Amino acid sequence: MKNILTGLFIAIAQLAMAQETENTLNPVTVTATLQELPASKTGRNIVSLKGEYFQQLPIRSIDELLRYIPGVEVQQRGPAGSQADIVIRGGTFQQVLVLLDGLRLNDPNTGHFTAYIPISPVEIDRVEILKGAASAIYGSEAVGGVIHVITKTFAARKNVHQKQLSVQANAGQFGLWGIQAGGYYQKKYTAIAGGILSNQADGQQQRGTTGFYNNQTVSISISHAFKNNWRIAFRSAYDKRDFSAQNYYTTFKSDTAKEKVTTYWNQLSLGYQQGKNQFQFDAGYKKVTDQYTFNSGSLPNQNLSALFQIGARYAHRFSVNTQLITGVQVQNKTIESNDRGNHEITQTAGYVLLQQAIGENILLTPALRVDHIQNSGTELVPQLNLSYKTGMVQWRGSVGKTIRQSDFTEAYNNYNKTLVTSGSIGNPNLAAERSLSYEVGADLYIKKNWRIATTIFQRDQQKVIDWVPTPYNDMPRKTNLIPTGTYALASNIAKVKTAGIETDIQYQQEWNKGRKMMTSLGFVWLDSKVSEGAASFYLSSHAKLLMNASMVYTGKFILLSANAIYKIRTAAQSTAINADLSENYFVMNTRAQVFVWQHKLGIYLEANNLFDCSYSDLLGAPMPGRWLVAGLNINF
Repeated sequence: MKNILTGLFIAIAQLAMAQETENTLNPVTVTATLQELPASKTGRNIVSLKGEYFQQLPIRSIDELLRYIPGVEVQQRGPAGSQADIVIRGGTFQQVLVLLDGLRLNDPNTGHFTAYIPISPVEIDRVEILKGAASAIYGSEAVGGVIHVITKTFAARKNVHQKQLSVQANAGQFGLWGIQAGGYYQKKYTAIAGGILSNQADGQQQRGTTGFYNNQTVSISISHAFKNNWRIAFRSAYDKRDFSAQNYYTTFKSDTAKEKVTTYWNQLSLGYQQGKNQFQFDAGYKKVTDQYTFNSGSLPNQNLSALFQIGARYAHRFSVNTQLITGVQVQNKTIESNDRGNHEITQTAGYVLLQQAIGENILLTPALRVDHIQNSGTELVPQLNLSYKTGMVQWRGSVGKTIRQSDFTEAYNNYNKTLVTSGSIGNPNLAAERSLSYEVGADLYIKKNWRIATTIFQRDQQKVIDWVPTPYNDMPRKTNLIPTGTYALASNIAKVKTAGIETDIQYQQEWNKGRKMMTSLGFVWLDSKVSEGAASFYLSSHAKLLMNASMVYTGKFILLSANAIYKIRTAAQSTAINADLSENYFVMNTRAQVFVWQHKLGIYLEANNLFDCSYSDLLGAPMPGRWLVAGLNINF
């Protein structure tokens, strides 16, 4: 099946006429170097996709949006934004950093909340994905890669007049209904945007419960550029996820869990630019309330986590060829929990990054970060990126250190309960993960229609944190445990080596009369080996072979879009809950839309999981089968 799909995408693309179009395949990016720079010159593999592209695909949430970006593996535990783990280059789900307009979203409680991005898809200007090490700039979690969501308000330019209104409503089987709605307005120096994303369904039948979800996001943002070169932007958002969480965290038959996660997000950005100097100040506050109920007979876990962060950055351009960027970052993380206890950690860091061009074709970018974590010590994190252009090919290479600190779940899970008979046990004595990542690759640009990027990479990791089955006698703390209990202890695995090769293919074409097409394909082969220590649960769960693809074709009267995933991974089985994790699966979603009035009003029909594949990304958490959806799309 994967060969049929691949052939279909490439065959359609090859039918296109070789006309020149605006080159959005080599866009200006800010993620790799913190300053605007063409992606091809950063020395990194960066995929950038415009927000409008996602609104045309058969998706219902932002984690589904990420699922079809080349080379990104999203392990969904439930549909439509319920919960998902993000994996890039075979790391654990805590080894990917997610940014929203420059500020980190990763929650201090658990990496399982990383995909809760508190905005509506309508607000997205673009999504930039940096694959590989980035801890020298961003610190902890930037191990496998960085996903940077950049919104229209925070990316607004001066002297622009623009209005947009978008509404997408749908309904389908199992009581499904949803809405994506939002607007953007800018007049010269002021921009304002807002949106709502709502998805709910009764869900398919599960063991003793249904796979229900009721997820909503509401956000609003505003920015203003002053004539004296200052610019200010602000966002406030509310996000609630209420869903069935059966076997999300355990493989016990008694697990009929439900979970409710509520997020409050506020961020402020203040910038100044004059001549060769640029200054940026960012501040953000995130508060997350998590209520997890294992079954109807258990008391819920109540967790309240908070993240306060500030950052300041100054850049000075000495010449056309030389620019120096310096910055400081401070994070304060807290949790109040009846399960994990009450804790607080403060982290401070400073960094410096140099952009040095040598001639017209070489760009050298060294970076160095000093990171100090309360009660854990100081880390020195260096990195070096190199870009070299020859003809249509941009060669690139990178080597850098990465780090990751444990979250509150890894450090204190089940630590505050009176009695724990089984389950995952936190470990406050965990050391920070450290790794050395290096890669070499090339980007081939064929006219302005094709980008083909191939990268070979390896990551040598030490002290990787994961959950390891551990007998009672070997537990470092036995205070609330029993000798006959079955436990998995958060532990530092000694050494893990991950190697792989990835290829990203992007194609775009635009003809007359508004006809256009864009496709993307990603292929990743991965191999992770534990050379010392115990086997790793999360490292062994990543795909050994991943292919994801998406396509959008827009004609005068129709829009056709599709996305697909094929993966090969390690099979697993649980007899306790009669669940299997297949060695491979293929899932495809499709949308056919007819424009009723120009390109402003359309009606569509979607088939999610078109071939009715029975699959799951996590053992015991089955994803829905074929799901038919009808909808209305309004775009002014």
